[in-house]
Order: sequence, then structure tokens, then C-alpha cells
Amino acid sequence: VQLQASGGGLVQSGGSLRLSCEAFGSIFSIDDMGWYRQAPGNQRELVAVITSGGRTTYADSVKGRFTVSRDHAKNTVYLQMNSLKPEDTAVYYCNADINLTGWGEPSSLWGLGTQVTVSS
Repeated sequence: VQLQASGGGLVQSGGSLRLSCEAFGSIFSIDDMGWYRQAPGNQRELVAVITSGGRTTYADSVKGRFTVSRDHAKNTVYLQMNSLKPEDTAVYYCNADINLTGWGEPSSLWGLGTQVTVSS
């Protein structure tokens, strides 16, 4: 099972980007899915998480600008990023808690990062 993210790139301040992350492989179910980011010299931080029931959590710095959503049928999580700021520049990583079978604890998997660069 692996996560594949796409959608990063270079955008001007005030612009928008949409990130996607699909889980591939033999999957029984997926619990939480979300996005984290890491800027140079900083620790990885939570951006947004969505539960299997659709409940969302956002970092204060992105509330009102970013929207996380998911498509259960496609095992995919999205991050719509609007009103981007230079301080949003980072490598963005998707994360998912995946149940490989119908029992036991889920496995927390990470995708390879995708670079988001916001120019001023």
C-alpha cells in the first residue's frame, strides 16, 4: 500500500492550488486522512485532517483559506488551498491511517512530499 500525492507547484501570493493524494493497494478501510507540511528549518506540522466520518481539523494558520475533503470510493484526500501566502511555502505530505485487514490497529502511512512554493 502506498500514497501518491500530486498537485504541488509554484503560485503567486493570493493564488490557489489543489493537492490530491490517493492510496493504492490492498486496503480494507481508511480512518483519518490528512495533510502535513514542513518548511526548511522547521518541524513537520499538521495542516488539516479529515476523519472517515467527515469531521475536519485545521491548523489555525490555514483556517478559512484551506479546505480538506475526501472521496471514499477513490481512497483519495484533497486539499484545496486558496489565498496562498509566502509562508505557506513548504513540502506538503499526505498521511492516512489505513486498515489492511478488518482487525487490529491501522497503519499510519506517509506519501512522498509535494513542493508548494508561493512567491510574493
